Amino acid sequence: MIERTFVMIKPDAVVRGLMGEIISRIEKKGLKIVAMKLHHLTEEEAKELYKPHEGKHFFNDLIEFVRSAPVVLMAVEGESAISVMRRLLGSTDAKEAAPGTIRGDFSCSKSMNLVHASDSPESASRELTIFFKEEDYLKYRRVDEDWVY
Repeated sequence: MIERTFVMIKPDAVVRGLMGEIISRIEKKGLKIVAMKLHHLTEEEAKELYKPHEGKHFFNDLIEFVRSAPVVLMAVEGESAISVMRRLLGSTDAKEAAPGTIRGDFSCSKSMNLVHASDSPESASRELTIFFKEEDYLKYRRVDEDWVY
């Protein structure tokens, strides 16, 4: 089933110059980026994105971190995009992430783990609507196992 998910390249990856590497891995996996922008999150956007963590001890630090530098916001589509993207990233705690995953290859921190990706269809829907409108999405269609615009 073709799914759409939300992916955010976090400030640590942007500052370290890993945007291209991360985008390349997403595309090489066969997922399609259907919307993307470089953006500096407002406090309101950051709080809305991480609303499920509101009240937890790390919430304020998380909001401060994701606002510390620009991020790359993406809508990514593909077959089982949510679970495929999560496997591509590796464990949230980068110290436990397997080699070959984005976090396993480029990070060793739980808090600075390079990329956020939606963990469920409900989260994807909620998170995408914070940053994108329907008219922001490119329309790809699948023809004989190839994607065309």
